[in-house]
Amino acid sequence: MIDHNGSMFFSGGLMWIFWIVLIGGIIFIVKILDTRVKESKYLDDKKPLEILKERYAHGEIDESEFEQKRNELKS
Repeated sequence: MIDHNGSMFFSGGLMWIFWIVLIGGIIFIVKILDTRVKESKYLDDKKPLEILKERYAHGEIDESEFEQKRNELKS
């Protein structure tokens, strides 16, 4: 179980734990970065008034609600 350098770390079960933790950590970091990039793109691309106009165009809100929310955004 001891390799040429006298180390037992990579020759036993600890090797599997090391690789599992390393790969898991990389996957975790990639997912966090991917989520942040998606959130920042959505927030940067659309301004509140543009979102309101889209909701009105899709029929999600009526004209009176659109006017009310547009006036709230202006103030």
